[in-house]
Amino acid sequence: MLLVARHVAAAVDRTTDRPRVGVMLPTSGLFPASMIAGWRLGRTMVPLNYLLSKDDLAFVIDDAELDAVITVKPMLEFTGPLPESVKTILLDEMNFKSLPARSPRRPMTPENPAVILYTSGTSGRPKGVILTDRNLNANIDQVTEWIHFKPADSMLGVLPQFHTFGLTVLTLLPLALGGRVTYTARFMPKRILDLAREHRPTIFIGIPSMYNALRLAKSAKAEDFASIRLAVAGGEPLPDAVSDGFHDVFGLRICEGYGLTETAPVANVCRPEEYRAHSVGKALPNIEERIVGEDGTILGPDQDGEIRIKGPNVMPGYFKRPEETAAAFDEEGFFRTGDMGRMAADGHLSITGRIKEMLIIGGENVFPREIEEVLDRHPSVKASAVIGVPDTSRGELPVAFVELVDDATFDEAAIRSFCRNEIAQFKVPREIRLLEALPRNPTGKIQRRQLTAETPGL
Repeated sequence: MLLVARHVAAAVDRTTDRPRVGVMLPTSGLFPASMIAGWRLGRTMVPLNYLLSKDDLAFVIDDAELDAVITVKPMLEFTGPLPESVKTILLDEMNFKSLPARSPRRPMTPENPAVILYTSGTSGRPKGVILTDRNLNANIDQVTEWIHFKPADSMLGVLPQFHTFGLTVLTLLPLALGGRVTYTARFMPKRILDLAREHRPTIFIGIPSMYNALRLAKSAKAEDFASIRLAVAGGEPLPDAVSDGFHDVFGLRICEGYGLTETAPVANVCRPEEYRAHSVGKALPNIEERIVGEDGTILGPDQDGEIRIKGPNVMPGYFKRPEETAAAFDEEGFFRTGDMGRMAADGHLSITGRIKEMLIIGGENVFPREIEEVLDRHPSVKASAVIGVPDTSRGELPVAFVELVDDATFDEAAIRSFCRNEIAQFKVPREIRLLEALPRNPTGKIQRRQLTAETPGL
């Protein structure tokens, strides 16, 4: 890896003297080598989401003020040509047989921006989250202490490394501690199960839709994940149907975690010995969390409010967005997550939804997740998403969109009847629409904001 890093560093040093360099690579060992190369030169690295639209990708390259991108030819075949203003450093055209002259080293200080990670842009254009060397190292230390990660641990890495979870937990953490990672660029359930049987990883990190696909895989056997001591789900809430179904197949409980790009990312993980359904666990070491009401009051146990976070892992701000940076923090320096949650008396945190996604039905606050949990328990439903649509008499009414399991038949009346037996009548979706696939971001997280009252079903 260090040999590759020296080659890349030499190429970067010859190509650009700009402070920020893009990296657009599939999940692989080439990614950390490229990051190391840039950091050797004191550069800020900008992982690029190759699944963005061509327009959004060009926007990120321009907004980050890049003039060089480290990539490979197959990636350009996938995304199309990069803007002409960008120099491309193609790793697959380098001659790794000859050792380059040592490239200069310009060490970074702890407060220098190490990376700028662009959010997926579910509301408006993507914006860059600045994470410093101190932020990343703090989160590595926090995760290591909390889950007792050791060099003997091994991981199966499938999350994209341009994503904050894939960057910190599946790339930088094992790199810092000398752990082993088996990377695969694409999530295919059978391949993941084959790799697990072959390499016997001890830790697996994924998102709920991945766990759902694994438990539904026809080739799945309990022994496939017998080596796993910790399975963590993050990125979105874990449905009971997925959690219980995965346990039935593999005999392993999925522990939920919580974090954001702005927190580098991990803020909470529910450890196996503290497992509690719907809990993302307690805050990691050196992180302060509080639940805050609409009027700014700090709320007590088991009350719903906004989750706010403070710690050495929290970003200093958004790139070139001073007003948004100022608005992201309260008067005491706590980051406003925009997520709703409640905290138990013992510190266990549960996520109840996003503030902007909360529905108000006849004056009652209703979170989409509550309805989705019920829908996902129906035997024909593979995944669901609930939104609110305007209603003149009740303010809003819930409308649900569902994906079906293989070979299931869509019966809206039966699903609605199932819901009526599980939740209050005013929470039952007014309408349930079938979609071949729910809209998801590059990591597989369901994007409710892409669904509207006008979104047609099949």
